[in-house]
Amino acid sequence: MASGFFALLDDVAVLMDDVAAMSKIATKKTAGILADDLAVNAEKASGFVSSRELPVLWRIMKGSFLNKLIILPITFLLSAYLPSAIIPILIIGGLYLAFEGAEKIYEYFFHKKAVESVAQVKTLTKEELLCLESKKIKSAIVVDFILSIEIVIIALGSVIERPLNIQIAVVTVVAIIATIGVYGLVALLVRMDDLGYKLIALNDKKSSISKFIGTGLVKTLPLIIRALSVIGTLAMILVAGGIFSHNIPFVHLILEPLPSILGDFIAGFLVGLVALFVFNVFLKIFKPGNKELSSN
Repeated sequence: MASGFFALLDDVAVLMDDVAAMSKIATKKTAGILADDLAVNAEKASGFVSSRELPVLWRIMKGSFLNKLIILPITFLLSAYLPSAIIPILIIGGLYLAFEGAEKIYEYFFHKKAVESVAQVKTLTKEELLCLESKKIKSAIVVDFILSIEIVIIALGSVIERPLNIQIAVVTVVAIIATIGVYGLVALLVRMDDLGYKLIALNDKKSSISKFIGTGLVKTLPLIIRALSVIGTLAMILVAGGIFSHNIPFVHLILEPLPSILGDFIAGFLVGLVALFVFNVFLKIFKPGNKELSSN
């Protein structure tokens, strides 16, 4: 009986080692989406007065956990009973990522949006502030839902040939790490400027170590968020291109002579541009109030 117990412990240890190893691989494969998720949520949670940043972030994080509670069971059911649907869903998700990446690049060069500053937010009434918060939170949760689908599907794709118990353990671990890791880092980022201002206010000297570090933190935060946005955009395109090249045979054949990172970028960017073009044409044709459409 004792030998059976130790054999069970050994099996559990082997399983945990397997899950840990596969989780590491799956997390690496989802790193691109996690970078974009981090950039999106840092942008959504910043721009408020400091007392509202963490409450907003907490509400988004709760929405993210709810998203994953919805997505995970559906994904495992598909894996168990309809595994052939995983690759098409992965490709559709790749199409979305490529579209998002191309749209961000297009908007950066041709259609820059005005960003609300903290000073503007401070002039809002309490009702207007709550309305702005609700809009940002809803927008962030919707984006998180789509990115969560991609994170879960890509993580599942890395272990799709393994037994179902391994799939469930690995994908669940990746989903938890993604949520806690991303929102934990966002919480640190949005408080960087507050820490900087506190360091600056420590003494009245014109030059001091605390003032130097504090000023550096305040000035660095916008640069970090901007850099994360750029990294996230490039990562989305690369992840999308990798999905296409690994799961669509003719794309793989065309890109095979190229270095993998270059091939993935070309595939993701070109597909994204086509998707963006089709989307814009669709909007022009079917947008509400189109007189030509209504006259027909």
